[in-house]
Amino acid sequence: MGKKKIYLFCDAGMSTSIMVNQMQGIADKHNMPLEISAYPIARAQETVEKEKPICILLGPQVKFLLKSTQETFEPMGIPVAAIAPEIYGAMDGEKALKEALKLIKNKK
Repeated sequence: MGKKKIYLFCDAGMSTSIMVNQMQGIADKHNMPLEISAYPIARAQETVEKEKPICILLGPQVKFLLKSTQETFEPMGIPVAAIAPEIYGAMDGEKALKEALKLIKNKK
């Protein structure tokens, strides 16, 4: 079975790529079959429809889109949450990954 995908969306996908690297490093260290990627929120619809991730996280800069993003993707069975600003600000990939895994677990 292939790797499960976790997608992070932010304004342009720049700073979030740093968070992706932190999270992917933790996932790889623990041999988790995860592929974590960052994209600009403007590409969310096409990206999610094409790849169907198991979880979506929003960067704090697009947190105002949380409700609409949840309304769009949660009916597809994809949980959506915003990364806490303190986790994002510290670029704490381990905490962000734990939040994503908790979100996935609670969805089942």
